[in-house]
Amino acid sequence: MTEPAAPPATPTPEDLIRDHTVYSCVMGSRAFGLATDGSDTDRRGVFVAPTPLYWRFEKPPTHVEGPADEQFSWELERFCELGLRANPNILECLHSPLVEHVDATGRELLALRDAFLSRRAHQTFARYAAGQRKKLEADVRQHGAPRWKHAMHLLRLLGSCRDLLRTGELVIDVGEDRERLLAVKRGEVTWPEVERRMEVLAAEAEAAEPKSPLPAEPNRPRVEDFLHRTRRASAR
Repeated sequence: MTEPAAPPATPTPEDLIRDHTVYSCVMGSRAFGLATDGSDTDRRGVFVAPTPLYWRFEKPPTHVEGPADEQFSWELERFCELGLRANPNILECLHSPLVEHVDATGRELLALRDAFLSRRAHQTFARYAAGQRKKLEADVRQHGAPRWKHAMHLLRLLGSCRDLLRTGELVIDVGEDRERLLAVKRGEVTWPEVERRMEVLAAEAEAAEPKSPLPAEPNRPRVEDFLHRTRRASAR
């Protein structure tokens, strides 16, 4: 009697990134147009774990850190789940101008960018911004000043949220605001002035939400159909 074939070996996290990445890009200051000589290169990606791995008790990871420094990747389902919640990191990853790798599945994912966008972004961006501002305020209380780099990125995020709600499009390169934001990073702007700018941007975003061209909810059926087809193709 022939012995049944042994199941294939479980791929390591490094295997998943090397062999199953469908999309990868550069994020952080380089994507935002805020890079300086000392800026790191932050890489983000999406991989598709082969469907047969889900037929085991031990499931594939939802994300992988590395293998390179400053590299982080999400498994496709987790990426889509977070994107439908308007997670700022996911939405910005989808709109990076610095794409390093994309295959046919990745191109289809990028073609769905508008399906993830909705007025939900106002609440998720605002919640994230509020959390970051509390950390900055704690720095001011403890050390007399915030971490200026973080203050710069918070202003950038608030401006991005406002513009997304106004236009329905997410543009992450800061463009003409570059020098104004870098002045904050260098500590050339007082903390009270930074706070004032934050409050103005937050108020402008709130005012833009009711008139936003964005839909109230993301297009979940489109994203789910894509995920289902990708899982089926990966099962073959």
